Amino acid sequence: MTVFHLFNCGILTFGPHAVYYSATPLSEYDTGGTSVKAAIVYLGTALVKLICLATFLKVPENDNFDPYQELLKALIGFIDVARLYFALAQLTHRNISQNH
Repeated sequence: MTVFHLFNCGILTFGPHAVYYSATPLSEYDTGGTSVKAAIVYLGTALVKLICLATFLKVPENDNFDPYQELLKALIGFIDVARLYFALAQLTHRNISQNH
């Protein structure tokens, strides 16, 4: 029953978008490959960010403010900025017209 519920939620979430994508001229530009590349970049950087957070940050024993830890969190947060820059600069699909 749980697997059926997962399958039903997946179809309700992604089904209308897939139908809309295949019914419009947007599917002619083959943006599916770009979307898959962007998803792989996202998953890869999320994994790197998680590993960095788990490796370099320590759990505080008390509620004292540690500027080193906060600076490290901010620097690790810039991984998201690098990911966005890479995705927008390298993975954009250049064949899509401005109308789409």
